[in-house]
Amino acid sequence: MTGLYDSFQRPINYLRISVTDRCNLRCVYCMPDDGICQMSHGDILTYEEIYTIVQVAAELGITKVRLTGGEPLARLGLAELVQMLGQLDAIDDISLTTNGTLLSRYAPVLKRAGLKRVNISLDTLRPDRFKRITRGSYDVADVLGGIDGARSAGLSPVKINVVVMAGINDDEVLDFAGKTIGEEWHVRFIEFMPTAGVGYSPSRFVPVSEIQKRLEQLGELEPCLPHVGNGPARYFRFPGGRGTVGFINPVSEHFCFHCNRLRLTADGKLCPCLLSDDEVDLKQPLRSGVSSSELKQLIVTAVSSKPLRHHLPEGGLPEGRPMTQVGG
Repeated sequence: MTGLYDSFQRPINYLRISVTDRCNLRCVYCMPDDGICQMSHGDILTYEEIYTIVQVAAELGITKVRLTGGEPLARLGLAELVQMLGQLDAIDDISLTTNGTLLSRYAPVLKRAGLKRVNISLDTLRPDRFKRITRGSYDVADVLGGIDGARSAGLSPVKINVVVMAGINDDEVLDFAGKTIGEEWHVRFIEFMPTAGVGYSPSRFVPVSEIQKRLEQLGELEPCLPHVGNGPARYFRFPGGRGTVGFINPVSEHFCFHCNRLRLTADGKLCPCLLSDDEVDLKQPLRSGVSSSELKQLIVTAVSSKPLRHHLPEGGLPEGRPMTQVGG
């Protein structure tokens, strides 16, 4: 058996890389009310260090990379990193998760650098509500412009991630789903889940089963395969729909048994699980001149510590980094 496997024999081939903890939005489910203590420039990995880690990880079996943040486009020169990673033959997919506010400006250069596709976080289509959810100075029109810019640049498919929260935006699930019928929108509804540093109320939780029930008003959903992807979403299509509807249910029906990913934080910690505080430091050994074989062993150590599943149902909540510092 070749490749990278954890202690439960799950193949690990997907690395999510947070390139910065900074974000130009302050979304209520991601950023603590009082913000975060931002990392200094010297604390975060350089692009060269990220390249070295990915190169070694690729030799172990990582084939897919997603760049995240914070907001990854808040870091200058991201296209340079994309181009660097694109030189690694073993990496066959480089994607990006973004809030979309800056995407119309950078989509063409990212595409030329080798980026394949993007996921865009958008939790409402209403301008006033967008301001309340994001607590930022940008408008929903900026994100819609980013979606158009990504499509024009050929970053396809563009997937739209919607975190559904009761009493905040759950009344828009029909609006989002409707866009997959007449337009080529690929919408993924994500269950609201507790994360470190962010106030969580169970009353805000809407299970995927409830979302699916509401969508019956638009027609019967037919299962379909995703265009591309490495994640846990289950995809459907309305009859005659041009786009797709996806569902991600990390709480009501976790998909840990099929998890294939690791996460690298901006300050060089390798996290085996999004909902665990365990992490392995790669930055300090890297800056101390660790060999390639020793770096590989650190990655293997992180993989071997990957838990079988999270423990949200038992009240096991992460206490360390907020979502904006892990990368989702």
